[in-house]
Amino acid sequence: MAEPLPYGTAPHDPAPLDPATAPVPRYGEASLADLLPAIAAGQGVPGMSSGLRLEPADRACVFLVDGMGWELLREHPDEAPFLTSLLATSHGGTGRPVTAGFPSTTATSLASVGTGQVPGVHGLPGYTVLDPETGELMNQLRWQPWTDPYLWQPYPTVFRLADAAGIAACQVTAPHFEHTPLTKVALSGGTFHGRLSAEERMDLAADRLGAADRTLVYTYYAELDGNGHRHGVDSDAWRGQLMYVDRLAQRLAEQLPPRSALYITADHGMVDVPSTPEARYDFDEDWELRAGVARLGGEGRARHLYAVPGAAGDVHAVWREVLADRAWVATRDEAIELGWFGPKVDDRVRARIGDVVVAMSDGIAVVATEAEPNESELVGMHGSMTPAEQLVPLLEVRT
Repeated sequence: MAEPLPYGTAPHDPAPLDPATAPVPRYGEASLADLLPAIAAGQGVPGMSSGLRLEPADRACVFLVDGMGWELLREHPDEAPFLTSLLATSHGGTGRPVTAGFPSTTATSLASVGTGQVPGVHGLPGYTVLDPETGELMNQLRWQPWTDPYLWQPYPTVFRLADAAGIAACQVTAPHFEHTPLTKVALSGGTFHGRLSAEERMDLAADRLGAADRTLVYTYYAELDGNGHRHGVDSDAWRGQLMYVDRLAQRLAEQLPPRSALYITADHGMVDVPSTPEARYDFDEDWELRAGVARLGGEGRARHLYAVPGAAGDVHAVWREVLADRAWVATRDEAIELGWFGPKVDDRVRARIGDVVVAMSDGIAVVATEAEPNESELVGMHGSMTPAEQLVPLLEVRT
């Protein structure tokens, strides 16, 4: 009788994926980090430039919908007729996909949007990453444990630079975001306007857009992502949220003042991960994956592995063997050299990146049911470089 296969292995011996084949984000030409610099350059903000070409507009608004991937949007035209009308393939729209950046997760993407810097420069390269000063994992969305935000991310936001250049910059979002460290380092500059109601946010964003000759407005909606995490993107709850987002976008577009450009985008897409042992590798139960790993960072679809001293090579080899053709597994040096975190990685950021970096290709996740019980129960996940997670829409409305 044949010996049972180790947990998490397939009944064949597939060749590991080559990290060089991972679809690296289009930094410098069509990524989220290029959006605000392109807008600000068109408004005459000194020092701003971008490989992303946008027609200049005196008044610009960015409406970011958390979790609204390009592929998901294209798959749901009935739920989002207005947004669908803005796609390049429908009704003469000019919409196009851009890439989120790696990992495709909220903290990383919002920092890229707000600073115009790639993850390797702004220094938020994951959901949880190692703080080299303390040796502990830091959750960069919740900012736990606390560290000085401006030491962690020292670059000025585009909003601050625009405000200094005489452009009326502001953020219109939920009130509880006003004083969070992530807002301070990624999205602050100008004035903050908190509104609980999403409809009020759309109305106020349009009002602030017309408040001066040159304006830069940011507004945000979170619950599409929340419903995707809880119920999955193949759920009625998620589709209902997309319908609501579509109405919000149309409400804002219909109130744009003259000489305005509205850009509708997202921070990442999402995939549903089946709740099966074949799809969810449990780090806390898998002795092979645990061996030599001192800290497990990142999230289910994009992992940072921090090895015990001297074990990085073995950790890399084991994860490549276990995940094989289901994930791109790279050493820190490989991931940096291949440009996963952008064409440049600051020295202060390098040690925050795992000794081994894992980006899932197949519909799998590496969960940690004991250490991360809430995250391990999510239905919808994101973080990796697959098109479903990485591509986000850049839709445009002009007056």
